[in-house]
Amino acid sequence: MLVIIFVLSAVVSADVRLPSVIGDNMVLQEGKSVPIWGWADPCEKVTVKASWASVKWETEAGQDGNWMVRIKPGKVGGPYEMTIDGNNTLSLKNVLIGEVWVCSGQSNMEFMLNQTTNAAQEVNEANYPQIRFFTVGKKVSYEPMKNCQGRWQECNSKSASGFSAVGYFFGRDLYKQLNIPVGLINASWGGTPAESWMSKEYLESDANFKPILQHFDETCANFPQLLKNYQAAKKERDETMSRLKAEGKPIPPMQEIYEPIGKGHPYSPTGLYNGMILPIVPYGIRGAIWYQGETNAWRAYQYRTLLPAMIKNWRDAWGEGNFPFLYVQLPNWRAVKPEPSESDWAELREAQLMTLAVQNTGMAVIIDIGEANNIHPKNKQDVGKRLALWALAKTYGKDVVYSGPLYKYMQIEGNKAILHFDHVGGGLVARGEPLKGFAIAGEDKKFVWADAKIAGDTVVVFSDKVAEPAAVRYAWADNPVCNLYNKAGLPATPFRTDTWPGITDTHRW
Repeated sequence: MLVIIFVLSAVVSADVRLPSVIGDNMVLQEGKSVPIWGWADPCEKVTVKASWASVKWETEAGQDGNWMVRIKPGKVGGPYEMTIDGNNTLSLKNVLIGEVWVCSGQSNMEFMLNQTTNAAQEVNEANYPQIRFFTVGKKVSYEPMKNCQGRWQECNSKSASGFSAVGYFFGRDLYKQLNIPVGLINASWGGTPAESWMSKEYLESDANFKPILQHFDETCANFPQLLKNYQAAKKERDETMSRLKAEGKPIPPMQEIYEPIGKGHPYSPTGLYNGMILPIVPYGIRGAIWYQGETNAWRAYQYRTLLPAMIKNWRDAWGEGNFPFLYVQLPNWRAVKPEPSESDWAELREAQLMTLAVQNTGMAVIIDIGEANNIHPKNKQDVGKRLALWALAKTYGKDVVYSGPLYKYMQIEGNKAILHFDHVGGGLVARGEPLKGFAIAGEDKKFVWADAKIAGDTVVVFSDKVAEPAAVRYAWADNPVCNLYNKAGLPATPFRTDTWPGITDTHRW
């Protein structure tokens, strides 16, 4: 009996194993050699065969048991089969070859199809067998993980219902326009800041980010007391609100109380990079889409360097060069303010706009489809569509207008500011008259609402209250009233011409 147990244990330990992202129903990225990897006994020989190829790929597991081969996918389409032989044989079925994109971010990327506008109809119509989904299981880790929970599924009403709505609509538009299989890997978690999706090495490499790690370490060290303080403050606030409500008195604005972030929290720096990104690296992908920023808005100036660093972090991890990285600019949210004012969300949008300077990036502007009272706007159809336009134009070479107007430069003529734009898309238009959303200021930095008129491919901005203009801002608010578009129907991004210090300039942990 002992001999039998020993033999069986040896056989089990010798089995070739694969990460969950490599399996039945997967989509392999076309047009490039893609990695197939896994684990086996040290020095175990591993052979990969595919039904589209007459050749086979062979390798040998290293002393650590890791093995990898790079294979060349066949003709776009499928379904194909693949076998991996070692001391055992694994058979993978219903494999497609097409385009693969990672979909990541916080709650608006996690937001499911069954929560969207016209959800019942969208879910019912979500039957596209050549679109495939993989959702990375939620995991916080402070050590690099090699695997995750998840499995590839065909797109149908059941599987699509709980999948990322932005990811689905993006992938659906690509599929309809390109007529090739699309694989979507969803790795998202609501409320998470960008630093959760970055490696410790990258956060340590920039002095601007070191306070993030320092703050987390200090919080973990003092967590028991911080938690007690939070609970006491929350109890006092809740009791005050209940008392005022019972007395019929108005409840004044109260300071936000934030629960401290301790070890194992999804907002932890590096926790999701280790637990949810590394397990899918180096799976062959075309690019990534990203919808995040709400949680970093109060540190918008820091986000100017944080988001580009995260993009570089991912690109370096995959080792596939500067793959396309497309992201969503924050929408309009909160109450409309009657006068021009400062805004952390406007500054975060500016940080996102500045990230377009990073090679092979794209930004979907959605300043027109947010909801004042809902940080999770339900119209995810247009979000996916606008992301797809960038991919279709810049990645796949389609002749489509992919961006709304982007501010280029300003001229001053007397009391008028003349604004020039890129991406006018056949011409500038105002959706409804008059043109709204512009504010102007002199050197005193006091902004007032301005008149604005379209003149060809420019916008002329002026106000009787500002004789010598120094700066113009457009849609610079949490929830701006604005209506500048191009004729292709894409909104202009919010912007400002000045570089005066903002309200988040010094905000750090």
